[in-house]
Amino acid sequence: MAIAIDRLAVRRGGRNLLSGVSLTVPVGEVLALVGPNGAGKSTLMAAIAGDLTPNEGSIRLFGHDVAAWAPGDLARIRAVLPQQTILQFGFTAREVVAMGRAPLPPDDRRHDEEAVAFALSETEALHLADRRFPTLSGGEQTRVSLARVLAQETRIVLLDEPTAALDIRHQQLVMQRARSLAARGRTVVTILHDLNLAMAHADRIAVLSGGGLRACGSPWAVAEAGLLADVFRCPVAIARHPVLDRPLVIPLGELDAERDP
Repeated sequence: MAIAIDRLAVRRGGRNLLSGVSLTVPVGEVLALVGPNGAGKSTLMAAIAGDLTPNEGSIRLFGHDVAAWAPGDLARIRAVLPQQTILQFGFTAREVVAMGRAPLPPDDRRHDEEAVAFALSETEALHLADRRFPTLSGGEQTRVSLARVLAQETRIVLLDEPTAALDIRHQQLVMQRARSLAARGRTVVTILHDLNLAMAHADRIAVLSGGGLRACGSPWAVAEAGLLADVFRCPVAIARHPVLDRPLVIPLGELDAERDP
């Protein structure tokens, strides 16, 4: 098992950010974390990454407690795409992506140039290679930061809202890259606010609400109108995607929700 989370609890400032969360993520899976703002998604992601110490419970990566991994080893086992990458210096996009290669052993660093170019190409950012990172748009920065994650070549990839600043083409590109990673035996955990992106691309979806895990299963298993309406406090209808054999979540206005189906 790539990731095993057991009865995880995180408390900060007298508030329960996570409570009793247990789930596992096998090798080769894309797991999407969904839920309303403040549900605990980013807290869970930070705990999986080893950037946050839980108050209770455990997280194991490939059988070893995340806290037991040495920093260098942890950087070689998991890569993290944060919601926003802030750099104080004018690094070029190529230099930012090359930072992902830093944790690798010397023998693997001999191919840095090719790996960086390939990662930039995979995110359609190769033409940005010589641009200064702070001069890029939000979406361009996201694609360069994703290229850094790809260049790191880790077995676990953690993506926190990777599609938030992207146009529709590049949203699909990011999720296709996530699926490609899983097909090559990597494990991907991603936070998504777009339920239909999660339904279309994830193997399983974990629904968080109020710091707890409300449901976890295949897209069809969690595509329950009552569950999603309760979690997101928004009435929804569930339809079948016209092309994919996946659920389609349709938000309803208050008047629509009151109509007889």
